[in-house]
Amino acid sequence: MGHEATQENSDHRAIHPVGGDELPQARAEMGQGLLLLWDGPVTDAYNLLLLTATTLRTVDPARSRTAGVHATLAAWAGGDRDGYRRALDELCAPEDSPSGATAHDAADRDPVDALWRAYRDGMRCLVDGDFHRANVFLRPVLGLLTAQTEVSSLMSAGTIALMLGDLATARQVLGIALATARADGATALVPRVLEHLAYAELREGSYHQARVHAEAGLESVGEHGQRNVAAGLSAVLALAASIAGGPSTVATHAQAALRTAHAHGLSQTSTLAEWAQARADLGNGHAEHAAARLAPLVNSGPRQGHFGLWVMTVPCYVEAAVLAGHDVDTADVIDQYAVWAAMGADPQAPALLSRCRALVASGERSEELFAEALARHEKVNGPYEQARTHLAYGMWLRRRRRPGEARVQLRSAVLGFEQSGADVWADHARAELRAAGETLAAAPEPGPLSLLTPQQLRIARSVAEGATNREVARQLSISTRTVEYHLRNVFTQLGVRSRVALTRLLAD
Repeated sequence: MGHEATQENSDHRAIHPVGGDELPQARAEMGQGLLLLWDGPVTDAYNLLLLTATTLRTVDPARSRTAGVHATLAAWAGGDRDGYRRALDELCAPEDSPSGATAHDAADRDPVDALWRAYRDGMRCLVDGDFHRANVFLRPVLGLLTAQTEVSSLMSAGTIALMLGDLATARQVLGIALATARADGATALVPRVLEHLAYAELREGSYHQARVHAEAGLESVGEHGQRNVAAGLSAVLALAASIAGGPSTVATHAQAALRTAHAHGLSQTSTLAEWAQARADLGNGHAEHAAARLAPLVNSGPRQGHFGLWVMTVPCYVEAAVLAGHDVDTADVIDQYAVWAAMGADPQAPALLSRCRALVASGERSEELFAEALARHEKVNGPYEQARTHLAYGMWLRRRRRPGEARVQLRSAVLGFEQSGADVWADHARAELRAAGETLAAAPEPGPLSLLTPQQLRIARSVAEGATNREVARQLSISTRTVEYHLRNVFTQLGVRSRVALTRLLAD
């Protein structure tokens, strides 16, 4: 999901002048660059931060590196691969960067310099797709950063783990970063940590936790004017809703993300938001719409998605294109996805690759590939994606007039989607199951409480039982402000205006 500074907290701090007429100007440029990074056009932020890094390189290397790291953040947010590489070059002087060095090489060198060289070279490898060498460089860096107590170091460690595909470590470290930021009163950092944590949870398949953390992030970001962070959190909420929510919720969050993304050049955010809308289209049976939305993201050209993220949208695009009957060359994008799957950065990717190949293959080969995909799903924890493979296989069998075998796959799909809380997708699978000849018991008529998230329902019930906001906060181990935020949404969703009205509605 982007990176965080490895040296300083990423909030706005003054540069202490160390001499030279250029330093006051560099101080102003860096301050403005940091403000724009979180709340303005990221191209402007990049230019200012890179200029600062260059200006301070010889007179204040530590500050120069801080500016350089923030310049990489701006380049990543804007989807500027070349700019990202240029910013990495500012982290170490060329003469100090022997090829192939790692953090454990050259013990006689300054360990801080060794850390920065390893960080720079590892990130270069990640951008170039060489995950094996990236692990060699970055694992020692990850170990050093994980042992730190500063929020910024922990955020960097979590992000490195996330990019290396170590999702369990990413969640653990970012969870510690969140607790540390709250304990330290670093309120400006809280929404940024929550954005990274929610994205890590999405990647791992923990969609409900991702939604809760993204909602908390949006609540806290309002105090600090970080529109770019708010847009990123909205994109995460849209992705979570595309699995466990309705199309109107997806559209609301996606459009909130895209408004800022278009204005500030946030390629990463716009890619995630478009992907969320396409996935919602596909879950609601609108494959044509999903394919049209995703085609520009996955195909080369000026509208291609973020350089570090677009490949993750390929499985969704291949499925949509096949279901829509598009006459497109999916083999090329599948081959590119195969390169990504082989890198090891996404535990789900090998199974998704087999599913993609099954969808475009024919006859017995398709069946072999579906079986291969399901076998690979068994090796990782991902009930939602596994359910999507069962659904795709079941649909494939049904269209070949093998309803008995189709029902076996579709029942597994329904169960997997229910376990994931993916209600829209579960309805889709049930519709396919009925089409395959299975008679399902009619679902109970949904009541107003079905509109609430699990957290909102817990809060609503506690309030209806007479608990105050402070008491609810203690019961659920959340802040009073979070209770107030959720309670406002409860009132809006249920169309009530008071706690008394809420109590009556729940009693009914």
